[in-house]
Amino acid sequence: MLKRTQPRLPQGFQFLPAIDLRGGRVVRLSEGDFDRETVYGTDPAAAARRFAAAGARWIHVVDLDGARDGARRQTDAITAIVAAAGGEVACEVAGGLRDEEAVAAVMDAGAARAVVGTAALRDPDFVVRLVARFGADRIAIALDIRDGMAVGQGWVPGAMGIPAEAALVDLWERGARTFVVTAIERDGLLGGPNLELLRRMVELQQGDVIASAGVSSLADIEAVRALGCSGAIVGRAIYEGRLDVAEAVRLTR
Repeated sequence: MLKRTQPRLPQGFQFLPAIDLRGGRVVRLSEGDFDRETVYGTDPAAAARRFAAAGARWIHVVDLDGARDGARRQTDAITAIVAAAGGEVACEVAGGLRDEEAVAAVMDAGAARAVVGTAALRDPDFVVRLVARFGADRIAIALDIRDGMAVGQGWVPGAMGIPAEAALVDLWERGARTFVVTAIERDGLLGGPNLELLRRMVELQQGDVIASAGVSSLADIEAVRALGCSGAIVGRAIYEGRLDVAEAVRLTR
């Protein structure tokens, strides 16, 4: 794979339009349920170009197939998204990144940041190795939270977990500095973010917290920003026309 020059990381509050990939299509799941999928397009690179044209400086990309089975399935689509977004847009990539070489592969494709979840919870020292190799600013931790517990394979009902605050603190002590906090029960439902959960995580004052799940309006973005979150990921609300990317960019700048 051709190794690309990584873009600089944009500063300030991070507004991240999301591109979730499954079978090469742009989709969204409800509450992380693979049986509750909505398809929004078949050209992920076109979505990246639209977001970049609207002024977005971050894009959040998820390989859902990789997240489900731990094998990278969307490498070509991710490479195309990074190329379409252009050098001024930083792409963070999540899904199926279970070892160092998987992370290295998305970095070589041009990702500015890799997001790891299941593997970090199973083996916290994995985070130590990633931070040493790539730098703390290039690694984010996905904390998918159900009933107060950070769970690996968050789409699986009954998956074992770790108390959310304890998971964040432990991984911060191992070098992580950015945490994507997803309230599973809000994901893809357009019902607003779990502000109480986000408040608890921000108040730990250990790393940057990016809000995910339920953010569906400018008011939601303002609310999570007021809590002290460093960013917000928005998916379904964009694709269904409830939130305009250009307006969100103006708000967050």
